[in-house]
Amino acid sequence: MIPEELIARLDERACVVVLTGAGISAASGVPTFRGTDGLWKNYRATDLATPEAFAQDPALVWEWYGWRRDLVRACQPNPAHRALVDLAPMVARLAIVTQNVDGLHERASAEVPVLRLHGSLWQMRCVACGREIENHEPGPAPGELPRCTSCGELLRPSVVWFGEALDDWVLGQAGQLTSEATVFMVVGTSGVVYPAASFAALAAQAGAYVVSFNVDDGARSDSAHDHVNSPCEVSMPLLVREVAARRP
Repeated sequence: MIPEELIARLDERACVVVLTGAGISAASGVPTFRGTDGLWKNYRATDLATPEAFAQDPALVWEWYGWRRDLVRACQPNPAHRALVDLAPMVARLAIVTQNVDGLHERASAEVPVLRLHGSLWQMRCVACGREIENHEPGPAPGELPRCTSCGELLRPSVVWFGEALDDWVLGQAGQLTSEATVFMVVGTSGVVYPAASFAALAAQAGAYVVSFNVDDGARSDSAHDHVNSPCEVSMPLLVREVAARRP
């Protein structure tokens, strides 16, 4: 199931970058907000996770994010998250670049560096002065809106909404990590949607060995050298056991 070349490359010299998506958090019960999971009071995520929706009705958007935060707060890191933590000390360097905003990688370990492409459910940003604060409390009560303690303007979820560009600094950091990787793993995401696709391609062009882990064999990244068709919570712990078994 696990490619022999991947096991062989994951040694004490390996620089590993792991790109993760919704699939790695599925076993934790985090909704994907696609298909039927995307409905909330007859709204879809694409209706609410936009700058236009927030400008029109910030209370509605915050009510939805409060509901999301309550759901995710009850979730726990699963064996796939923990396997990456276990793998980190076996290689020279391991960094995670995630499309997820749930914070489960950080809850699995504060030691493994995580670069958030799309922001975090647990951070708020002022729409005026840009001040960011971390907040893990329940969402504001219906009709209440969080405000910046510095300037008094509205706070918004510090996530990348549909129609917004990713932060240039975050993109630059992700590109730098990717270009230095000797092993690049695409876990729980198809890796065919940009910018994810660009990272896998960049890693391959720079000489990295690229492997995708996804339950959908048809979602294999075009840049991947190998593919593991198995749920992340099964394949990632198995990978760690295989690597550990080859150590002296």
